[in-house]
Amino acid sequence: MKQEVLQEHEDAWSVRLSNGKYRICVNCAHNSRRQRFSICHEVAHEALGIAADHRSPSWSFTRRPPGEIACDVFAAELLLPFKLFKPRVDAADMNFAAVSDLADEFDASLMSTGSRFATFSRELCAFVLSEGGKVRYCSRSTSLRGAKAWVRLGMDLPSDSYSARVRAGAAAAGPEEAEPDQWFEGWEREGSLYEDVRHLAAWDQTLTLLWFDDEDLPPPAAERKRWEEETYGLRELDGELPWPGRSKRRK
Repeated sequence: MKQEVLQEHEDAWSVRLSNGKYRICVNCAHNSRRQRFSICHEVAHEALGIAADHRSPSWSFTRRPPGEIACDVFAAELLLPFKLFKPRVDAADMNFAAVSDLADEFDASLMSTGSRFATFSRELCAFVLSEGGKVRYCSRSTSLRGAKAWVRLGMDLPSDSYSARVRAGAAAAGPEEAEPDQWFEGWEREGSLYEDVRHLAAWDQTLTLLWFDDEDLPPPAAERKRWEEETYGLRELDGELPWPGRSKRRK
C-alpha cells in the first residue's frame, strides 16, 4: 500500500503485480477516514472479483455502478463489523450525535456509520442520503421495512423539511419533529416522526436520520378497526385512544 497525490475526486486505485502481490495506492490528500474506506473498497474489488468501474465520481450516488456499490457495502462491513457495531447501536441514543460518536469510535465516515446505524437498529428508523437536494440512497431498519415505509429514490428533499433548511444554510441544532407523509411515499398511518440532519457542503450531500418515537405503529385508517379489535378486544370505554401506539421518551 502506498500514498500519492491523485486527482481531486480520485480516491484510490489497485493493481495485481507480475510477482503476484496486490498494490493499493490511496489519495494522501484525503482525510484518514476516507483513506481507510478507500483501501477497504479496493480490497473488495479483489476479494469479490469485481472489476473497477469509474465512469462516475466515487463520491456521487447519481449513477454509481452496482459493482462499486457492492464494494462500498463490503468496505463498510470491514470498518463497522456487525459483531462489534450492533451492540453499540443497541446502546446508543436515537439522534445524529450518537451516529457521530460511533463514527469517531470506529474511525469511519458519517455516511457509512449512519447507513449501518439505521440498518442494524431495533427502532423504526431510516438513514437518507441526498445529493444536490435529491434523495439518492436510503437504508431502513427491519421494523421500518416491516411498516412499509418507503422513501422514493430521486425525490426532492421535502421543501419545508429540517433537512432542506439545513442544506440551505440553517444550523443543525438537534432533532426536530417531522411530517411522515413528506418523507414516506403513500403514508397513511399515525406516528410521531423525528428528524436529525448533517450537511456536507463540499459535496452538497445531506445526511438525514429519521425515526418514529413509537414502539408500535397502527395500520392505515382502512385497517384500523380490525386492528383495534384484534389488539385490544372489547373493553370498557375509558376516553383513551389506542393509537398512535405506545410512545417512548424522545432522546
